[in-house]
Amino acid sequence: MIGKRKKLCAAGLGLALVLGLTGCGASSSDMFATNSMKSEASIEYSGSADYAVTEEMMESGALSSGTEVAQIEETDRKLIKTVDMTVETKEFDAVLDSLNEQIKACGGYVESMNTYNGSIYNNWRSSRDASMIIRIPVENLDAFLDTVTDISNVIRRSDKVEDVTLTYVDLKSHKEALQTEQTRLLELLEKAESVEDIITIEKRLSDVRYQIESMESQLRTYDNKITYSTVNLEIEEVQELTPVEEETVWQRISGGFVDSLHSVADGFVEFGIWLIVNSPFLVIWAVIIAAAIWILRKWKRKNFLKKSMSFQGVKKEENARENEKNE
Repeated sequence: MIGKRKKLCAAGLGLALVLGLTGCGASSSDMFATNSMKSEASIEYSGSADYAVTEEMMESGALSSGTEVAQIEETDRKLIKTVDMTVETKEFDAVLDSLNEQIKACGGYVESMNTYNGSIYNNWRSSRDASMIIRIPVENLDAFLDTVTDISNVIRRSDKVEDVTLTYVDLKSHKEALQTEQTRLLELLEKAESVEDIITIEKRLSDVRYQIESMESQLRTYDNKITYSTVNLEIEEVQELTPVEEETVWQRISGGFVDSLHSVADGFVEFGIWLIVNSPFLVIWAVIIAAAIWILRKWKRKNFLKKSMSFQGVKKEENARENEKNE
């Protein structure tokens, strides 16, 4: 009889602990604290976050204190680096080959790439461009950017650094808290005897496991972004590079004059190409125009002869009348 009472008492205490775990945002009067359960865990829930904070976790260092967070910020800050660059080159294919080689040498990879092969003509020449998202190990980022600067003409660059140290540490602490709660729930599940207790514990255990997996996924994403910096690179093919330094008056005059000569030469070349390409149409139109001119001239000549003959006839009649009057 006494053994049965002890079993009922233990089951009641286990159920009370589970209800305390699932009662997120409950008041302190709804929580329980007994001397027999203090050795296992004393758990409270915050209404703004679905995780547990235990006395054992604070004592064992599972949650980072303010001092630990400050130390992490100083010695091992979690930084996400992103670089946006626009470059131009006269040797489009050579630059792409050099970039691919350098990416492999740095231990990076191309996340995505779009290449445009120039179906639209710009200044009588086809222009090509490429858009790349490149992931480079953070320790090799500077070397890679130096290579890009050496093999191309950089016309725009933007650097961004995002500090996610506090968010990262907070996520890691929450995950560790949930893992401790998961351990406690598994221990209670082994001791549970009634079906209701088992169902309640398993439901909470499922929620905890889902949150742990979600946080682990977020941490893996952060780790990847922190370890591999992102370079958004735009490459444009041009005939002449854009000056990156301010030009003098003489440089502007000489450069403009040379550009004008190039434009005139390009104009003659393109006109010759256009003339040859469209020569069949030009020949047909020339024949049509020549035929129209010939017909028009013939028609005018015929009208002129008719008018001349009629004029001569009128003259003859007038002369005959004059002769009759004189007689």
